[in-house]
Amino acid sequence: MLEEISIGLDIGGTNIELAWIKKDATILRKLNFKTNIFNTAKIFVDQIGDIILTENKNFSEYKILGLGIGAPNGNFYTGTIENAANLTWKGIIPLQKMFAEKLNITVKLTNDANAAAYAEMIYGDAQKMKNFAVITLGTGLGSGIVVNGAMLYGATGFAGEFGHTIAVNKGRLCGCGKKGCLETYASATGIVKTISDMLLHSTETSSLRGFNKISSKTIFFAAQNNDTIALQALEFTGEILGKSLADFIALFSPEAIFITGGLAKAHTFLIPAIEKSMNNNLLEIFKGTVKILPSKLIHKNAGLLGAAALVLN
Repeated sequence: MLEEISIGLDIGGTNIELAWIKKDATILRKLNFKTNIFNTAKIFVDQIGDIILTENKNFSEYKILGLGIGAPNGNFYTGTIENAANLTWKGIIPLQKMFAEKLNITVKLTNDANAAAYAEMIYGDAQKMKNFAVITLGTGLGSGIVVNGAMLYGATGFAGEFGHTIAVNKGRLCGCGKKGCLETYASATGIVKTISDMLLHSTETSSLRGFNKISSKTIFFAAQNNDTIALQALEFTGEILGKSLADFIALFSPEAIFITGGLAKAHTFLIPAIEKSMNNNLLEIFKGTVKILPSKLIHKNAGLLGAAALVLN
């Protein structure tokens, strides 16, 4: 009997990852792309579909069960991406159907943060938890919420849009069209904006002034070298996220909240700031009940693993 594998596709606002993955989360082959090279969803499906069909020939010793997709504003119920703020492909895109027709295999699709939560449930530290959440800090901010052991989708399939709750009244303009969304502050994009504002309004010495393009990675490295501006930006980001999480906890009362994504790699700086702000704003009955933890999969792509697991499990 052939060993079963699946194909995982993680679509982010900046990067896309495609991989062939075994049930134990071993990645057999992985490819990376920049999201902005695909001008339309049709071009994306045609080009990625052709790559998948070609690469599948190299896995004849395995049984490929199908393709799992994690995507911004991905709807598990309908298999569509709908008006994603961090993608240039606008409107309602029947991506699951498009790939199924292109590849003639089983295709499943969900929100990218839900995929990350699914991976945490299967491969991470949430394996014995029934109530937890995963917060993805990437180009935007996503959340996958598990209640009583089941993924929370809500009536529409879009439950968990924590990144688009208002954190700052009349604050930064978000890609969704609203102002002050949490993800405009607590995300890789958000912290770069915070740094830019700080550098503009401060004369303080900072190694970040020497970069033509600042990223969450360069901010993390600067913080490790005690750069004052980088440390202040991480403190500010953690403060805003912690305050919003206090409201989140009042609604869902999770056992743990895992953070993952590019910005979460700075968790040694972020988590203390998150916990301080969160505890200052928590109802007394919730204090001491919730752990803020870096994902066990933080140096892997949890969304990619979770997307593949949609088909494998």
